[in-house]
Amino acid sequence: MNEEGIEVAGSGGSGDPSREMFAHAAAAFGLLASSARLHIMWALAQGDSDVSQLGARVGRALPTVSQHLAQLKAAGLVQARREGRRHIYSVNDPEILAVIRLMIGHLAQGAIPIPAPVQGRTHPSLPSA
Repeated sequence: MNEEGIEVAGSGGSGDPSREMFAHAAAAFGLLASSARLHIMWALAQGDSDVSQLGARVGRALPTVSQHLAQLKAAGLVQARREGRRHIYSVNDPEILAVIRLMIGHLAQGAIPIPAPVQGRTHPSLPSA
């Protein structure tokens, strides 16, 4: 356990996670760096859904949602089960949702400044100039 009382797997006894663990964490955060995948995760936090329901909820085409779900599933963040001909998706680890809720909550409350636009795009909640 580290000084915050959190079990740190792969710390090698130093109290800090290993470089490999940081690399895995960076890859997971990179996967969640997509606003579409974050929105899908947010929608799944409200309940299990199939691709059609998710597409309608997040306002994206079904092939796009399917591709994002495949990436999230490959990373172990979501899981799927079959119900007849449909695949029903759910969040694999509720702790990931806690991280997402924490970040979005802090942004919404102004506790963390909203980052500047990336590559000329504006943040969806900011008014256009």
